[in-house]
Amino acid sequence: MSVHLHWFLPTGGDGRTLVDRHAYTDGGIKRSRITPVGGVRAPDIEYLAQIAKAAEGLGFEAVLTPTGTWCEDAWLTTVALSQHTERLKFLVAFRPGVISPVLAAQMAATYQRVTRGRLLLNVVTGGDSTEQRRFGDRLDHDRRYARTGEFLEIVRGVWGGEPFDFDGEHFQVSGGLTALPPDPLPEIFFGGSSAAAGPVAARHVDVYLTWGEPPEQVEQKIDWISELAAREGRTVRFGIRLHVISRDSSREAWATADRLLDDLDDDTVRAAQQALGKSESVGQQRMLALHGGARDKLEIAPNLWAGVGLVRGGAGTALVGSHAEVADRIEEYHALGIEHFVLSGYPHLEEAYWFGEGVTPELAARALLPRPPASPLTGLPAADGRPASAPGGAPLLLRGGR
Repeated sequence: MSVHLHWFLPTGGDGRTLVDRHAYTDGGIKRSRITPVGGVRAPDIEYLAQIAKAAEGLGFEAVLTPTGTWCEDAWLTTVALSQHTERLKFLVAFRPGVISPVLAAQMAATYQRVTRGRLLLNVVTGGDSTEQRRFGDRLDHDRRYARTGEFLEIVRGVWGGEPFDFDGEHFQVSGGLTALPPDPLPEIFFGGSSAAAGPVAARHVDVYLTWGEPPEQVEQKIDWISELAAREGRTVRFGIRLHVISRDSSREAWATADRLLDDLDDDTVRAAQQALGKSESVGQQRMLALHGGARDKLEIAPNLWAGVGLVRGGAGTALVGSHAEVADRIEEYHALGIEHFVLSGYPHLEEAYWFGEGVTPELAARALLPRPPASPLTGLPAADGRPASAPGGAPLLLRGGR
């Protein structure tokens, strides 16, 4: 089982800190334009295309695009970026409670034809009632997951190529179909740590995603979902969502993590923890429990740092260390059964290069990835005293000058 590497598209904005990196600083509730914030990179198509092209060139298979009121629409943004890339897939996050399942099936089919098969789907049931109500969704937590199960049953039924009928608690469909089913069918990714989420994953999804908990907790989740899926006669694959800070040395990586932490004052952390503590998401509560809001014990497992979760919701942990150490941790999670690694870092453009140029070769050397293609300069003969790395008259870089 090879490792599948994916990166992240910061469609709400990007930056070098854990706070004030969103272009829509108030969540897009009051402002009608991008708010100028120092050091924040707006999520315009030019910047996002830089990240997408970097991810493609560095060997990432796909990029995850989030959903919510604080970011750009994932469907529209990624189909635009597909025109700037050739092979990169797009893991599009969407909320099943705010769109017709038949329409979603049709959109996915169109997307596959437009992009020649580069769509993956990330189903976000939603753990924040305030956010859900912004979209007109007033169901409680468990009923949202029940609706997600019906939604996915309809989507797969409609993709079958024949008129599909469904009569459930949340959806009623008569003769639902797509003119042409998607080819290939998009893989469906899904996350959820609650008792209501497990059966949905077992019955309907291809890849179950967990946030970056310590290995022993991740193993428990894998066992839980695997057992539920076996009862359904199915097999589910597994992925993990993590940030990453990888450097040439462990000292450099932890210095970067410390810098991110130094930017956070106590009031900011306190306010973020209070807001995140109101979340209905069981996964979010598990993230908060890893650090308890304290700064002093954030390395919760070897090379696993919970500092991000002090102020950010969702994925709250990062792999921190040298390239070899980060590869060690990925190998450890892979041995448990994790196949897909959905990674990110601040800023996303630079961190993609740190990982792609540092960790990816390590993983390839361990046979966890296909070996990356050789550089086009590799093996070029020397000429006029120049090494192969400076072909065709390119000037050498000399000590003390450029």
